[in-house]
Amino acid sequence: MPKIASARDAKSITLVGGFVNIFLIGLKFSTGIIGNSHALIADAVHSISDLFTDIVVLFGIKSGRKPPDDRYPFGHGRVETIAAATVGLVLIVTAVYLGVRSAMDIYLQKEYHPTMLALFGAVISIVLKEILYHYTLRAGRRIKSQLIVANAWHHRSDSLSSVAVLLGVGCARIKPEWHIFDAFAALLVSFFIIKVGLEILGNSLHELSDAAPGPEVLHEINQCSLGVDGVIDSHDLKVRTSGGRYQIEIHIIVDALLTVAQGHRVAKAVEKCLIDKVEDLDKVIVHVDPSEDKKKPDA
Repeated sequence: MPKIASARDAKSITLVGGFVNIFLIGLKFSTGIIGNSHALIADAVHSISDLFTDIVVLFGIKSGRKPPDDRYPFGHGRVETIAAATVGLVLIVTAVYLGVRSAMDIYLQKEYHPTMLALFGAVISIVLKEILYHYTLRAGRRIKSQLIVANAWHHRSDSLSSVAVLLGVGCARIKPEWHIFDAFAALLVSFFIIKVGLEILGNSLHELSDAAPGPEVLHEINQCSLGVDGVIDSHDLKVRTSGGRYQIEIHIIVDALLTVAQGHRVAKAVEKCLIDKVEDLDKVIVHVDPSEDKKKPDA
């Protein structure tokens, strides 16, 4: 089944990311400590949060991609959503910690004079994380997983934070008097991580609150329904998202003189149209209502 295959793909993608994060944690801590770069050590803490979120993602994918059952008739997609929200929250908490620590270093004028080794660690991190970001993002979009896409952006945040580290360490290397730029780079890292974390958390809460998707999606659904032969009008459209996939409920109005079987065929045609035209569709329920403007049959 496609969902089972996508869950297997998601697990493989996340495990690759986890092994890369373990390698980067060791690399950043060692080069940050030996190379005397507070920004790179802060970036290593960010990578620890990456590893934690990889574990959350593995749990979310394993549980969220299970098929519906008696207890969860709408499926387990919300587990993925909750896991994505956890990823966002972890990012925010990590960023606040790094930001406060960096701000204190700036206030106390702590001196850090990073070496070329720290520069090397930042460059390796950027290259590996950019590769991992693109690999994970493509896979997340392919298997329609908001959780995997969120984890891809977590990789991108780590990559860009390493860019900030690179700039800070580079400035300190060019001119030792600019050592404070290393702390400023760490502070910049924290602001970017907070931004990404808030976006991921906001999208997840939007889904958990059953908020409707954008107007373009609703318009596409209505247009698809109205284009089916036998549909006079549509109303009471309800759309929610679960695990990054749409669950649709819509009422269509048909000629009141149609038989039950004919009305059912029209509803199935609407269902097929929506499955074919609407991306990321999980399930659809079509209700058939009779038109009030009808002619009574002759006695």
